[in-house]
Amino acid sequence: MRDFHLPGRSPVFATNGMAATSMPAATLAALDVLRQGGNAMDAAIAAVAVLCVIEPHSTGIGGDCFCLYAPAGKPVIALNGSGRAPEAATIDRFEALGLTEIPAASAHAVTIPGAISAWETLLAAHGTKGLDELLRPAIDHAENGHPITPRVASDWANAADKLKAGGALPFLPTPAVGDIFRQPHLAQTLRAIATHGARAFYEGDIAADMVATLRAHGGLHTEADFAAGRTAANFVDPITRAYRGHDIWQCPPNGSGLLVLMLLGILEGFDTADGPLGATRLHRHIEAARLVYRDRDAFLADPSQVEVPVKHLTSQPYLDALRALIQDDRAMPHMPAPGEAMLPAHRDTVYLCVVDKDGNACSFINSLFESFGSGIWAPNSGIMLQNRGHSFRVERNHPNCIAPHKRPMHTIIPGMVTENGRAVMPYGVMGGHFQPMGQTLLLSNLFDHGLDIQQSIDLARIFPRLGRVQSERGIPPDIRAKLAAMGHDIEMIDKPHGGGQAIWIDHARGVLIGGSDPRKDGCAFGY
Repeated sequence: MRDFHLPGRSPVFATNGMAATSMPAATLAALDVLRQGGNAMDAAIAAVAVLCVIEPHSTGIGGDCFCLYAPAGKPVIALNGSGRAPEAATIDRFEALGLTEIPAASAHAVTIPGAISAWETLLAAHGTKGLDELLRPAIDHAENGHPITPRVASDWANAADKLKAGGALPFLPTPAVGDIFRQPHLAQTLRAIATHGARAFYEGDIAADMVATLRAHGGLHTEADFAAGRTAANFVDPITRAYRGHDIWQCPPNGSGLLVLMLLGILEGFDTADGPLGATRLHRHIEAARLVYRDRDAFLADPSQVEVPVKHLTSQPYLDALRALIQDDRAMPHMPAPGEAMLPAHRDTVYLCVVDKDGNACSFINSLFESFGSGIWAPNSGIMLQNRGHSFRVERNHPNCIAPHKRPMHTIIPGMVTENGRAVMPYGVMGGHFQPMGQTLLLSNLFDHGLDIQQSIDLARIFPRLGRVQSERGIPPDIRAKLAAMGHDIEMIDKPHGGGQAIWIDHARGVLIGGSDPRKDGCAFGY
């Protein structure tokens, strides 16, 4: 029970259906679908389409997505909706261009967007309504406008230079809180998709507009690349491990859900230490994250083109050996080589979840990657293009080296928790590279420290990144001092770590309990 003398929000309770998203209008769109007889998948697609309009720096139809879906009483299914590099994207080409990395704000960072392919694929398999109905709220927001909320205005202002460079002049000057923003070209594009399906996005005038825009910015894309992207989304086998009596589900590589399972496998061998914001607890989590992110950078890639050693990286002996490297009194000055356990001599995304009256649970994440993605805007179709290809390596023989038709290492990861074969919590934490750290902090807050679902989302966050430990202001000063004394280089950050949503399904009482992150503008709501 939270202290009602202090600022905060309580979890949301309902019985018939619930949605939790990063914007109230998207939550409302999902609930409207549920109340009109749609299921959790229908509601999720309606909500994410709205988010692609009203939270344009975080997501868009020019982006990618992943989904975990737990039909009531049936196994968890996973869908990979990430796009692939164009056919001409060879390592020879990039070496000839003199590139040692893929610039984030360039056409080379744009892989063929996978979101629309994914939406159509998911609805065909698990939906009850069509895009013609589910895109109506998004079309309305694009055509008639929507007010700019505080977090969106803040993030938008920081991307002004990128938008100018990418030709996104209708997005400038950056709007103020409460301004109404309209996207008429995007409304036309959404109407075409609603009428003709994914084919309207990947073929014809809309695809031609995206290709022409990318080519004008030096891209290698062709209309044939986009046509092939229409069927790119595919169902994959989810990966899982047990934690504190629950089963945690993730999408497999090329997504980073593997890191969640690795982190949990390390953390489960520790006691609950000194409380949710205790120095020992945070230190252990930081050290575990340093180890698993090291492995991510070495091995995570498209498993259709290279072997990703998932079995080894998630094996208990390996994770036990990693845990043994962590000492409670000091940070590791050196780490072992990736894949070994012996010491040698941002981020912008939307996540949402929905549970319907029948108990179907949807965990859904859609993203442009960095704020406004590449910043490249296709003017006739109104589509902002992502920059997922920035995650590729320009390094021969690296597993994540750029190659034709290859998917890059991906940061966005939906999560699902089941118990005794039934879904009990769709959940996710946004924030680029932070996401595996964020998910495991949330799960540990809930299962190890007994916080409620809203408290587990609210709690201050910390993250090891680029040799430093990035701390939110909510980490107490004395705890930061203790971590520094252990050898951690603490960096205070201006922008908080991500944002999260979760819905707990209390099967025994027939109650849904939702939480939504105050770091974003959204809410959880049910009926």
